[in-house]
Amino acid sequence: MSMATPGEIQYFDRASGRVVTETVLGDGLLKWAYTSPCSGLLRWPLFGTACLSRLLGWYADLGISRRRIAPTVAQLGIRLEEFEVPEGGYRSFNEFFCRHIQPGARDFATRRDDRVLSSPADCRLLVWPQLQDDTCLLVKGTPFTVGELLGERGRQYAETFRNGSLCICRLCPADYHRYHFPASGEVLESWRLRGKYHSVNPVAIAAGFKVFSQNVRQVSILKYDKFGLGAFIEVGAFGVASINNTHGGGQFQGGEEKGYFTFGGSTIILVFAPQVVRFSEDIVSHSAQGLETLVKAGEEIART
Repeated sequence: MSMATPGEIQYFDRASGRVVTETVLGDGLLKWAYTSPCSGLLRWPLFGTACLSRLLGWYADLGISRRRIAPTVAQLGIRLEEFEVPEGGYRSFNEFFCRHIQPGARDFATRRDDRVLSSPADCRLLVWPQLQDDTCLLVKGTPFTVGELLGERGRQYAETFRNGSLCICRLCPADYHRYHFPASGEVLESWRLRGKYHSVNPVAIAAGFKVFSQNVRQVSILKYDKFGLGAFIEVGAFGVASINNTHGGGQFQGGEEKGYFTFGGSTIILVFAPQVVRFSEDIVSHSAQGLETLVKAGEEIART
């Protein structure tokens, strides 16, 4: 394993089998906002309200924002051949950001074997095979509870997930930002929770912010055919103008699109009842070291 210098973010790339250093858009600004001596003065105007994130989202919808596409593709090494590109190109940065994948570019393992749980997105994964009661203990960062994630409305489900399993799927600006159901089932109910707009970057988490349980988020309670009751939680973040759920509710098939994020990196959290899922050994091993595993949407991440 390679050694990271202070401030660098590293993850394990499952495809290449190597530890990779992440390229972060706005890396200097992010570190300044969370680790500089004046960070306390910056937290509320930057992350405490939706104002700046919405302003960034407004700009990303404008035609002038398309000039940022080419530099972003080059800096992050995005392979556009995997995606559908409109004739004449993308009309705005947000149209590029929430781009559609080419048919067949992602193979959902759960479609071949319903005992498989597929990754819901192109993301960097951390997993907890068993929570401590209802608490997720982070290797770097402040613990949070399932009850905090679900909010007051989800109190009735919190007991079901006690000592259960949890998976954090972190999406970066380089990633495909549409997300999918990881297995077949039914949406029982869904609600939105107001909150802050902290970055979901590990820099913010290591600084001690309870990002996942304090940020704005959308909670869906799912009843999987093979995995029982689960929670699917979309977490908003700095620069994320909106969480857009495109599925109308009710029955869904594994691999079917659930929704997408507009501009900004963000996170999906999956929660399961005890002894329902067995996460893939490579992801478990890396997670125990606090090392995320990069996977593509559709890859197997667990089994019944």
